[in-house]
Amino acid sequence: MTSTYMRFELLRTFRNARFFIFSFGFPLILYFLIAGPQKNDDDFGGTGLNAALYYMIGLAAFGAMMATISSGARIAGERQVGWNRQLRITPLKAPSYIGAKVVTAYVMAICSILLLYLAGISLGVSIPLGRWVEMTLLMLVGLVPFAALGVLIGHLMTVDTIGPVMGGVTSLLALLGGTWFLITSGFLYHVAKLLPSYWIVQASHVGAGGSAWPPEGWIVIGVWTVILTRLAMWAYRRDTKRV
Repeated sequence: MTSTYMRFELLRTFRNARFFIFSFGFPLILYFLIAGPQKNDDDFGGTGLNAALYYMIGLAAFGAMMATISSGARIAGERQVGWNRQLRITPLKAPSYIGAKVVTAYVMAICSILLLYLAGISLGVSIPLGRWVEMTLLMLVGLVPFAALGVLIGHLMTVDTIGPVMGGVTSLLALLGGTWFLITSGFLYHVAKLLPSYWIVQASHVGAGGSAWPPEGWIVIGVWTVILTRLAMWAYRRDTKRV
């Protein structure tokens, strides 16, 4: 039952053309518009990072966050039509249901990341294979709290409200995380360092030969993961009791 439902989720997601265009096309277009004119800047904002590399990771993070949180839209839609109530009378267990949403969200996030990598390569980004792998693994770890966030808002929002909520939350986190511009000092810098989106973008330093996250980054990701996972579990149980 679990594998069947997982396959169903993946097929349904990959057949959604509008979702593909928005989740994959939008970050790619922005990348070429922003990074293209600056592709020869090898010291972006005095960081020692190539501008094409920095924006590649920033917009890969933006697209991956959007793809990961999008599981909430599917959950909200299923709640509206009563599909999740039907699933609850089947042998499918709650962890399998939520796990399928998270796996599907991660598959979409990985696709988004790989597309941005290809775009970066087309603009001259070239780093050793080991750094590509380390950079990607850091980003995937940083997406864990966003997977929980998608489940949370999916069980709290309706179909009418979840679109603006998803767009607003993703855009705000991307902005404060440094997707669009460097945040190196001031009040916003201290706020940004408390957000998981900031540390996803910081994975770009690995591509330039820098070190991985300091302990602070792992702590921030861990704390957000615990908080949002607990809230997602609470929202799921609350939604179940209402039926």
